[in-house]
Amino acid sequence: MQVEFYRHSLEEKDMDNVLAVLRSVFLTSGPVGAKFEAKFADFTGIPHVVALSSCSGAMHLTLLALGLAPGDEVITTPMTFIATSTVIMHCGAKPVYVDVEPDTGLLDASKVEAAITPRTKGILPVHLYGAMCDMKALAAIAQKHNLFIVEDCAHAIECSRDGVRPGEMSEASCYSFYATKNLTCGEGGAIACHGADMAALARQLANHGMSKNASGRYHGKYEHWDMVAEGWKYNLDDIRAALLVDQLDRLRGLRQRRQAIVDRYDAGFAGAPGITRPRAPGTSAHHLYTLWVDPERRDAILHELKGRGIGVAVNYRAIHTLTHLRNTLGYAPEDFPEAYRIGLSTITLPLYPKLADDQIDYVIETVRDVAK
Repeated sequence: MQVEFYRHSLEEKDMDNVLAVLRSVFLTSGPVGAKFEAKFADFTGIPHVVALSSCSGAMHLTLLALGLAPGDEVITTPMTFIATSTVIMHCGAKPVYVDVEPDTGLLDASKVEAAITPRTKGILPVHLYGAMCDMKALAAIAQKHNLFIVEDCAHAIECSRDGVRPGEMSEASCYSFYATKNLTCGEGGAIACHGADMAALARQLANHGMSKNASGRYHGKYEHWDMVAEGWKYNLDDIRAALLVDQLDRLRGLRQRRQAIVDRYDAGFAGAPGITRPRAPGTSAHHLYTLWVDPERRDAILHELKGRGIGVAVNYRAIHTLTHLRNTLGYAPEDFPEAYRIGLSTITLPLYPKLADDQIDYVIETVRDVAK
């Protein structure tokens, strides 16, 4: 049996929306993107949303809007995708890592204060696998030390913890609509923030620092635009936004199917020798389903599963061990032992709504057989 690592949940309606844009006058950022921004603001409960070309761009612009500058430091996690660190470095600042909780893989809030220095400006937590960090603890630390918080929500649109949802206790939350995400348009992202000024600045910086975007120049009486800041090219076009508008309405239902798959996996792997699972506090968005196995056997298990037709991945190797970040930041692998251990142990299994029950059973049977 072949079980692909991921299949999207796009429907004919989403494709029809794209065709409607292609048949219209406007292909770049315009009315469809604005419609999605309004719907996403309603979904998240955060008043201002800026749709962008990636979560990386969203985090970069948010940090710039918050005044992050060369020489500053931002506390974050080594158990994440590389973009969480590189966006800090794009601002000329330094990512300062704190180790993760051994049973969740999430940033360990109890270790954050020890990493604060006079150069620390903020905290960038990552809601890993779909599970949320302890935002109440992090918000208390940020308030005590006058730090900002920007949440990396690439895995976590639909999650909650302790009655808190993403973005509620931070300056901004940043989202990914990459090809494998719960809400996808192939490549895309968004900022959700509480301040209208921050949203306006991010929107301007996402369009080369221009005073008007293409939609503003096209509609109504022509007015000259100006370049008022140094910006980037991070805007989201209406073609990709068209894939998101109606998909957003199905997001909670798709999460319910992923929950059912997770429940089936959990039951199937319960008591399996050589396999442990990260704990997911609160209500998870269930973006990824990961197992932790013997680090000495992890790669052999990956290769055997692939050979038996099961798509697998590693989310993630601890990024402080990767060549460029290791050489640039100077951390040793053992400096963050929990992240290092998890990175050597992780296997990510298929988890998407179109996964059939017989495929789930095959994955469980095969993983148990290979792992033992």
